[in-house]
Amino acid sequence: MEYRQLGRTDLKVSSLYLGTMTWGEQNSEAEAFAQIERAKAYGINFMDTAEMYPVPPRAETYSATETIIGNWFAKRGDRADWVLASKVAGPGNGISHIRGGNLKHNREHITAALDASLKRLRTDWVDLYQLHWPERSTNFFGQLGYAHKDEDFTPLQETLEVLGEQVKAGKIRHIGLSNETPWGTMKFLQLADQLGLPRAVSIQNPYNLLNRSFEVGLAEVAIREQCGLLAYSPMAFGMLSGKYEGGARPANARITLFSRFTRYTNPQTQSACSRYVKLAREHELSPAQMALAFVTAQPFVTSNIIGATSLEQLEENLGSSELVLSPEVLEAIAAIHKDQPNPAP
Repeated sequence: MEYRQLGRTDLKVSSLYLGTMTWGEQNSEAEAFAQIERAKAYGINFMDTAEMYPVPPRAETYSATETIIGNWFAKRGDRADWVLASKVAGPGNGISHIRGGNLKHNREHITAALDASLKRLRTDWVDLYQLHWPERSTNFFGQLGYAHKDEDFTPLQETLEVLGEQVKAGKIRHIGLSNETPWGTMKFLQLADQLGLPRAVSIQNPYNLLNRSFEVGLAEVAIREQCGLLAYSPMAFGMLSGKYEGGARPANARITLFSRFTRYTNPQTQSACSRYVKLAREHELSPAQMALAFVTAQPFVTSNIIGATSLEQLEENLGSSELVLSPEVLEAIAAIHKDQPNPAP
């Protein structure tokens, strides 16, 4: 396992990052424990969660994922072995069950969210605390065509000041962004440098063969500002594994279970996906491993978030860390991308 520096910190994190958003919905606690154990044995030391998890968010399962992780730490006593990340939710539809809805990145909401997460996680600190998505209206979760709105949102300086208070209190070691834009990322970094406030060490955005929009604008920021990408959805909700080819809908698979997830199922995406899957099989590669290896190898990526609902899937994902794509495969990937760029932004 390769380990990479997290931003400008002294933390070294594994190039693969254990995702947890299925725990408490598609996975039981016992299954989650098995995944943690296997990932740790393989060398993963980085685990990602959020107050909102599991996904899709429901009042009935709210916070189950963090509770499972906390139960693991209570049972195994290995909290210090992990670089643990969590997130505070922002405003949006479908999450009115979190603090009554109308969420803000202000002192009230950040403090309440963090304290509740620490209690569930059974720890005194999180190594990385991220703003799950912007409070303001902007382009994230696949939204195209920026439409400006004059609106009131918590000033970014205020958000940083609150996070800084939590860093001084020892509850957070470092802060990160998620689903953020180039403007938002640079503004947060600028304010931090000007005012001596915590500097974002990472940005967790989607990145995969079907959505390489991060490369436009944010990739340069990630490298020059040492605010590397923590890539989520590297297999496009499993589409790039090939298991949905030909319209297949395997039992208990995410897209099979939850019809709301349509970001990676439009006709253009399915067409491009089939080409990537075919390419992998022509070179006797696992489509899943090819997709993951491509993401992990990018110079702006700090860590690649893998998720699985079975140990078999997890094992295949872990194996991607040993795959180096040949120049021939990379050339073919580039050709497909040029022909069908970002069908699922």
